[in-house]
Amino acid sequence: MIIRNEKKSDIEAISEITIAAFENNPYSKHTEQFIISALRAANALAVSLVAEIEGRVVGHIAFSPVTISGHSCDWYGLGPISVLPDFQKQGIGKSLVREGLRLLRASGAKGCALVGDPGYYKRFGFRNLPDLILEGVPPENFLALLFGENKAHGVVVFHEGFSAKS
Repeated sequence: MIIRNEKKSDIEAISEITIAAFENNPYSKHTEQFIISALRAANALAVSLVAEIEGRVVGHIAFSPVTISGHSCDWYGLGPISVLPDFQKQGIGKSLVREGLRLLRASGAKGCALVGDPGYYKRFGFRNLPDLILEGVPPENFLALLFGENKAHGVVVFHEGFSAKS
């Protein structure tokens, strides 16, 4: 498996992977492919990686800037992350997360936030930070990872691309 930056020629495959990955997800609004397109159109994909096996793109992860209490602060949001159903539970998602976080740290980012399953994301060090809030999301599903000793507090807002519906 190769983890690499997305290329223009990957865009259609990324959309197809994202649709397939979220098709049967009961928590999805099935707009994830539109979110990625909106982030790409806004030049807000700070990190966009694909997993490739034998020349086929089978997974994708996106990271985009977030604000905290209205300020840009070198924090990023993780998501969406997608792996084709036939390739799930093989470590592809884990590899995408680890490489994306490594790249964020290397770029000087201060932290990363996400909405997701705490049982999955705690293995990477994500946890609920009481000083960070994402309005409308249960605290147990809003997780963050600090890079270094910096403290962050306030209301986190993901990029407006996350409201894309088509």
